[in-house]
Amino acid sequence: MTHATPASSSTKSYKHQWVAFALMVLILGVAPIWVYPVFLMKVMCFALFACAFNLLLGFGGLLSFGHAMFLGSAGYVSAHAAKVWGWNPELCVLLGTFTSAVLALIVGQLAIRRQGIYFAMITLALAQMIFFFCLQVPFTGGEDGIQAVPRGLLFGAIDLTDNTHMYLFVLVIFLAGFLLLWRVVHSPFGQILKAIREHQDRATSLGYDTDTFKLLAFVISGALAGTAGATKALVFQLASLTDVHWSMSGEVVLMTLVGGMGTLFGPVAGAAVIVSMQNYLAQLGAWVTVVQGVIFVVCVLAFRRGIIGEIANLIKKPL
Repeated sequence: MTHATPASSSTKSYKHQWVAFALMVLILGVAPIWVYPVFLMKVMCFALFACAFNLLLGFGGLLSFGHAMFLGSAGYVSAHAAKVWGWNPELCVLLGTFTSAVLALIVGQLAIRRQGIYFAMITLALAQMIFFFCLQVPFTGGEDGIQAVPRGLLFGAIDLTDNTHMYLFVLVIFLAGFLLLWRVVHSPFGQILKAIREHQDRATSLGYDTDTFKLLAFVISGALAGTAGATKALVFQLASLTDVHWSMSGEVVLMTLVGGMGTLFGPVAGAAVIVSMQNYLAQLGAWVTVVQGVIFVVCVLAFRRGIIGEIANLIKKPL
C-alpha cells in the first residue's frame, strides 16, 4: 500500500494555483489586442503594489497606513535617475527598489515592535513625513513633480517609447514580483509569518524571533512596492505627490480587501477592479470616491473574503 508523500500532496494541493497563474498570464498576454496597453500597465503596477501590501497585511497581520511612501519615493528616485542622470530603465527600477528597501528597513525598525492601531499610526505618521519631505526638497519638483521622464533604452538596445516593448517590460517585472511573493508565502518563512499572524505569543514560545520575521516581511513588502512605484514612474513618465499621499495608502488597502486579503490572486483582482473604476468612471469626477466607498461597504458586508476569497471558498481551494 502506497502513501502520498508530503511533497506530492503539496504539489497536488497547489496545482490549481498554477492553473490560475497560467490563466492570468494568458489574459495579460492577449489583453493588449483589445485593451489600451497603458491602462493594462497601470493595472499591473498597482497589482504588484497590492500584492506587496498583502504580504504584510494578509499573511503577516500588519496593517500599514503608510505604504504609499515606498511607492512614491521609489518613483521619484527612478524618475530622477532616468531624467537627470540618464540611467537605463532597468537600473532605474533596481535603484527605486533598493531605495524603498532601505526606507522600509528604517521605518520597520521604528514601527515593527508595535502592534495593531499603534503600528498603523506610526507608519501613517512616518509616511506623512516622507510626503512633506517630497513636497519641500528641490529635486522632486514640489507640486509639479518630475515630468517628461524618458523611458530610455532597455539594456541600451530596446526602445521603451514603443508601448509594446514597454508592456512586455512591465509584464516581466509584474510576473517576477508575483512569483517571488508566491515563493515567499509557500516557504518556511511564509508559514512562520502566518503563525505569527494567527498567534504571535505562541510563535514566540516556539522560539521564533517574531520581530525579526515581521521586519523582514516589511522590508520585502516595501521593496516590491518600490518596484511597482519605479515602474509606474517610467510608464507614465511622471513622478508626483499623488503616489506618496496618504490617500494612496488607503487605495491599496481597498484593493487588497476587495480582491481578497490573504490570497495570492486577490490583490490582482482588486487592483483591476479599482483601477477600472477610476478609469471608466472618471466622468463622474469626485463621485468615483463615493462609488468606491459603496463597493467597499458591500464587499465588507456581503463578501467579507473578497472576490478571490469567495471564489476560493466556493471551490474549497486556496487561491
